[in-house]
Amino acid sequence: MQTFRYQALPTRVLFGTGTLSALAGECAALGVKRAMVLTTPQQADLAERASRLLGSIDAGHFTDAAMHTPVEVTERAMEHLTRIRADGIVSLGGGSTIGLGKAIALRTDLPQIVVPTTYAGSEMTPIIGQTEQGRKTTQRSPHVQPESVIYDVSLTLTLTSGASARSGLNAIAHAAEALYADNGNPITSLMAEEGIRAITEALPVILSDAGDIAARGKALYGAWLCGSCLGQVDMGLHHKLCHVLGGSFDLPHAETHSVILPHAIAYNRVAKPAMARLARALATDEAPWTALHLLARGLDAPLALRDLGLPESAIAEAVEIACANTYPNPRPLDRAPLELLLRAAWVGDPPSEY
Repeated sequence: MQTFRYQALPTRVLFGTGTLSALAGECAALGVKRAMVLTTPQQADLAERASRLLGSIDAGHFTDAAMHTPVEVTERAMEHLTRIRADGIVSLGGGSTIGLGKAIALRTDLPQIVVPTTYAGSEMTPIIGQTEQGRKTTQRSPHVQPESVIYDVSLTLTLTSGASARSGLNAIAHAAEALYADNGNPITSLMAEEGIRAITEALPVILSDAGDIAARGKALYGAWLCGSCLGQVDMGLHHKLCHVLGGSFDLPHAETHSVILPHAIAYNRVAKPAMARLARALATDEAPWTALHLLARGLDAPLALRDLGLPESAIAEAVEIACANTYPNPRPLDRAPLELLLRAAWVGDPPSEY
């Protein structure tokens, strides 16, 4: 019998199609009387839709959420929050918008209602990553755990097949690392396997038919589970490398996860029970890192860091930053194999046993 600790997180979840219509009711349940709506510039029209649903409790919008949650953007959002006297936050979008909502909640402890439109999974976690002066740092705090999450499958229909693939691989990374987390437990392992299974079954269908509502629902369900894993346990090498590449070199978030995931899993192959679970979730007889690389290639997801804008000269610096702080990982960090890993990922080669 395994001894373990499990802490359920207190987020209320509404899941379905058309559930955005419950937005005002969720605000009322949390006592929000003046809601500030957050989006990226690309999703400003969704903010207008939310305004109509919120009616008299709509206090205004901030539509400048940005990737990697830059502190300077959060400061501008805080100024806007003060001007409009908002007492609650509605975040509509992917990881960039959800991250901004969390950054505001960290500073104010205001309630958050999150409506995800991608498979990022951040909505189910008490984790926030913020970027300042070229460094991305993360922390856990109960203040950033959203109080309510509305999953509306219909909102993901606007996500292109390519964006769906990248976002889905990002979600798979949360669950894959949960399988070998040093503070994992049987509950998160169950969620991880089921989340990976659901997403890997859904993504090829979405690639062929972006409007398949059943596949969209399965992918969003899988992302919910994978995000729940991220919220429960510590992440390892994969997430550390992605934070370094994103925060220090401004690489796009989901695309970076797509590239790094198979390589990080190959590096951590020593976690054999986790590898067996991962292979089962992927329904493969291949090594799981090979299966993940083939999945990404089959989905036309990015495979090379150089295609994302990382100069080859940055590889050594990225290794140094990644090794600067200790964090839990099944295999100790060794600069030489890590540099080999990043060089293979830079070129787009298949992962090997680094």
